[in-house]
Amino acid sequence: MTAAGGLALIALGAILRFIVTWHLGWVDVDVLGSGFMIAGAAALAFGTVMAFSRERRIARRVRSHSYEQRWYDEPPQS
Repeated sequence: MTAAGGLALIALGAILRFIVTWHLGWVDVDVLGSGFMIAGAAALAFGTVMAFSRERRIARRVRSHSYEQRWYDEPPQS
């Protein structure tokens, strides 16, 4: 899940928790909203960790490659 998905879950949870006033008999909307906010915060944290981890892996991979420059007096024969 991306950071945008985590933020969307947080926003949906906040709407359910603080704005919605109707109550259903079989579900507590306040608890559902809190659950969405917690899931969104976890998704946002996980996405952030994965993004920084990916950047570090890419930077490490680029640094580890070295090349060899060869100079020929005449072109190689095939």
